[in-house]
Amino acid sequence: MVTKRPRIVIVGAGMAGLTAAHRLRTVAGDLIDLTVLEAGDRLGGRILSSCFAGDRIEMGATWIHGIDGSPVHAIAADIGALSAADSVPYERMDGFPVDPVTVAEGGGVVEPSVVDSVSLFYKSLMDSAREGKVPVTADNNSVGSFLRSGKGALAADGSGDWTLDAVFAVSENTERTYTSADDLDDLDLAAESEYKEFGGDQITIADGYSRVIEHLASALPEGSIRMNAKVREIEWCRVDGGEGPVRVHVDGGGREGEEVVVADHVIVTVSLGVLKAGLRKDADAGSVMRFSPGLPGFKREAIGRLGFGVVDKLFMETDGGEEFPHLQLAFRPEGHVGKIPRWMRRTASICPIYGGSRVVLAWLAGEEAAEMEELEDGDVIGGVHATLEAFRVGRRVLRVRRSGWRRNPLFLGSYSYVALGSSGEDLDLMAEPLPRGGETTMQLLFAGEATHRTHYSTTHGAYFSGKREANRLLQYYRCCSGNNNNTSNGCC
Repeated sequence: MVTKRPRIVIVGAGMAGLTAAHRLRTVAGDLIDLTVLEAGDRLGGRILSSCFAGDRIEMGATWIHGIDGSPVHAIAADIGALSAADSVPYERMDGFPVDPVTVAEGGGVVEPSVVDSVSLFYKSLMDSAREGKVPVTADNNSVGSFLRSGKGALAADGSGDWTLDAVFAVSENTERTYTSADDLDDLDLAAESEYKEFGGDQITIADGYSRVIEHLASALPEGSIRMNAKVREIEWCRVDGGEGPVRVHVDGGGREGEEVVVADHVIVTVSLGVLKAGLRKDADAGSVMRFSPGLPGFKREAIGRLGFGVVDKLFMETDGGEEFPHLQLAFRPEGHVGKIPRWMRRTASICPIYGGSRVVLAWLAGEEAAEMEELEDGDVIGGVHATLEAFRVGRRVLRVRRSGWRRNPLFLGSYSYVALGSSGEDLDLMAEPLPRGGETTMQLLFAGEATHRTHYSTTHGAYFSGKREANRLLQYYRCCSGNNNNTSNGCC
């Protein structure tokens, strides 16, 4: 029989952290002492619904990637978020855009038959990789090297037409936004067959992705979530008395100076980017989260090997006129001299956020996204105008709204990927509690999309990881069976 309430601190109020908190609260209720520490001034982490030019948009997570078995879809359906509570139109309310117009730099429209054949060829290559049908060798171990070896077939006719490579690059640049990898040569080929997807439609949430976050947070008692509470250091493995094995040093939280929060268990849900920053010896001590003692070698090495990239969204309000097409951009080969800025030259498409909208969207990844984040709005608009002019699109941009996940010190990027030199085993190591084994286990637990072996980089992966760590503690205190369903065997 437990004589005192376990003190559980969750660092981060994104999908993983709030899922863990929701699960702990709904199963264990007042039998645990629960605190969520959020460094920012809002809930949601990399989920941020907003409005722009009269339309509802998502600055971060956008899609429910398959509705069959998705916990995010189940929540959104249960709370009525799949239909809008008002008449505000929303991003991709008509699903994925169809019938794109592919234009080559200079303004020439690429024949649809050419686009279809190249796109289907690219898809066949990636399908074979995801089905585990591609032998991985020392010379063919990244997605980039695999695609290059396959792409040679495109030039078999000897035509030398640069547009074939350019159309192929549209799919490659789309892949970069799916994975967050700056260079597909850094994307591990073997890991492609481990990544899992849900079946069924891929949809967006009419009332905003943030509604899911609000629902998870609504189960928590008032005061259990502390905003503007940045964790500077987590001391663990403490053996000096009755205060507790973990001490969380918090800067802010509406209080002067530093505060120490004592806990029996801490669930760390910060991004992989934040964990990576904490490993850098040259990092400013005041700008990163530290562990004392430092994380063990196996954990540090997994953090170091895995990839964490940046993907940004650039929303643009355009002037009136004819409906903006779903435009795919086939750029000339590297080295071409033109007015298009470098940061736009690996953008796959510019298209309305739904049919008929004056708001259009471009996705940027890697170095290009990072460069865009550093620019002033006027420079961004100028770069977009240069691009539209080069593709003979006679429209003007009035204003922009863009994400900036890399510059944000609370995230330092967008989502994780299995980089060359890492593997799915590193994702498992990310999820392993500390210390390993013994009576003092589970002082530190880890959740977040970068801790899920088959659903990393997604909101549902973050959800599963938060529920996993909550169940780990509930089982430890004999509050539930410890599996990942909602069955409880009674608490404590």
